[in-house]
Formats: sequence, structure tokens, C-alpha cells
Amino acid sequence: MKRPLLILIAGPYRSGADGDPARIAQNLARLEEASGPLYRLGHVPMIGEWVALPILRTLSESDAGEGDVMYETARRLLQHCDAVLRLPGASAGADTDVAIARERGIPVYFSIEEVPAA
Repeated sequence: MKRPLLILIAGPYRSGADGDPARIAQNLARLEEASGPLYRLGHVPMIGEWVALPILRTLSESDAGEGDVMYETARRLLQHCDAVLRLPGASAGADTDVAIARERGIPVYFSIEEVPAA
């Protein structure tokens, strides 16, 4: 068995939601739907929002500093990830995740079927 990969699931979170909390929650649920299949393949799924949302809840606006905590968290996470699973849908953040992954030379998958089992 190959070692399990830490795979960042990237796709729309805020994109297309127009700030509507219900639509944002639907987007997060869609990202999370990919976590089970990745786990069954023997990998460790990761979603940037799982890490960024608690950070956002604990930082004041001035503490967050310049930039977007969501994007910065994903950028930092990608230093530890072995691959990215890019789900369909328009998302500047997910597109940035793909670009960073390609710069780092880590695989980018566009469907669960492309992900090799561990």
C-alpha cells in the first residue's frame, strides 16, 4: 500500500453564493461530499475552510491583517498537501489553489476517479 496523501479539496465556497449563508453552506457541503470517497481510497481529505473558519472566528478584523484569511490559509495548507482535488464550478480561490499546486509540482485531480488508491 502506498502512503496516504493529504489531499486539499478545492472548489466554490463563497463563489456564486452572493453572501447568502445558506448557499455558502451548500457549497461547503458539496466540498465535504468529496471527503468520504477520498477517505475510502486511503487518503486524508482536507478542506481549507475547515481550518480557516475557526481562525476567522477568533481574529478581530484588525488581527487578520492584510489580505484574505481564507486564501492565505489555503496557501499555507498547500505547503503540506500532497495533491489537490479540484471540484467543478467557478472559484477564484480554487483556481489559485490549482496554480499553487502546479507551481509546487504536486498532482491536481479533477475527479475522484483520477485519484489513485493508497
